[in-house]
Amino acid sequence: MELSGKINSVFFRQAIDFIRNYADKFHHAKEEDILFVELNKNHKRLPCNPIEQMLHEHTLGRQLVKGLEDGLGKNNKEDIIKNARGYADLLKEHIMKEDNILYPMADEALGAKIQSEILKKFKIVEKKYDSKLLKKYHSFARNL
Repeated sequence: MELSGKINSVFFRQAIDFIRNYADKFHHAKEEDILFVELNKNHKRLPCNPIEQMLHEHTLGRQLVKGLEDGLGKNNKEDIIKNARGYADLLKEHIMKEDNILYPMADEALGAKIQSEILKKFKIVEKKYDSKLLKKYHSFARNL
């Protein structure tokens, strides 16, 4: 396949930084270290347990980002495009599952007291995260 056009490597490096340091270290950490732990404790209240699938998708996302980074390092346009498209497709599906399955299931399975505790733990994580970085990543997302 002949690919025309120039790859915007600056954008992709910014995207990798955003994904690794905001999506993964901030968003995924709250899910993996707090929400999923509580859901596992209360798994008998769930009609099914989606956590294994969600964790698998987090791992796939990390692999695709690594492939994107490797493609940039080799200046391999096909690898860059393949991994960027793979990540975008995965993200669309993952967000759909979060919004339509995981979060509604968590709302139903976890009582108000547990949800309040989860929110408190989320706020602790948010306070520990560098506010300058949060502003940087929020600005990056808005500018997209």
